[in-house]
Amino acid sequence: QVQLMESGGGLVQAGGSLRLSCAASGSIFSINNMGWYRQTPGKQRELVATITDNGRTNYADSVKGRFTISRDNAKSAVYLQMDSLKPEDTAVYYCAADVKYNHYDSRWYWGQGTQVTVSS
Repeated sequence: QVQLMESGGGLVQAGGSLRLSCAASGSIFSINNMGWYRQTPGKQRELVATITDNGRTNYADSVKGRFTISRDNAKSAVYLQMDSLKPEDTAVYYCAADVKYNHYDSRWYWGQGTQVTVSS
């Protein structure tokens, strides 16, 4: 079994910054893609950013130039640096990881979510 533990959410004023962290633990052979998603009440969960095992990144248009995703493979961790935050960034943020548990098989795991609130 694998657990993803997020931290770093909170309340911040518009224009401020937050850094989210997520660490995976458990039966991990290696990790393929990792990512951050967010969800607000009544809306579908949406992609924020993803990063491959060799560091290639992808961002939602709404966060390009403001958010930076990174990872530390030695720690099985992924991070999201969020700068120039806007009220519309308010959401529950979830980390996700495609975890390999042997040479051939993998599955996606999700964290429990962390609340980010940006006040205007």
